[in-house]
Amino acid sequence: MASRLRWRKSSYSGENGSCVEIAQPTPNHIKIRDSKQTHGPQLNIKASAWTNFLTTIRPDQPNT
Repeated sequence: MASRLRWRKSSYSGENGSCVEIAQPTPNHIKIRDSKQTHGPQLNIKASAWTNFLTTIRPDQPNT
């Protein structure tokens, strides 16, 4: 039985909801979608690539 994804919107999202959402939990991959088009396409990237991305854009922050 597949687990249902829980989506989390960025805390930087404005009132209009114009932002991205990240799916949790995903053990080996991260799913990303447009918060305004929740039934639209999703990016599916390796968790290690997501960690590298976060480290690059905010090196002084924890990668959670």
